[in-house]
Amino acid sequence: MTLRQVLFWDTNPKNIDLKKHSHYIIERVLDFGRDNEVRWLWKTYKKSLLRKVVARSRCLRPDTKILWTALLKK
Repeated sequence: MTLRQVLFWDTNPKNIDLKKHSHYIIERVLDFGRDNEVRWLWKTYKKSLLRKVVARSRCLRPDTKILWTALLKK
């Protein structure tokens, strides 16, 4: 999947490594992504990593954090 530039306005998406920058990608897609991008996220990363990023993130908007905390419960 090609990452939309609008999600990563502060960097060049071509320079993003899916593994190395996973936390950054997860935060941006959960906060600003479209449905298809969120589906891609679920297929690409383990649920445990998504849960970890949401719990530790200082970047996610409060409403986003509440929503994803509830959706990622076991």
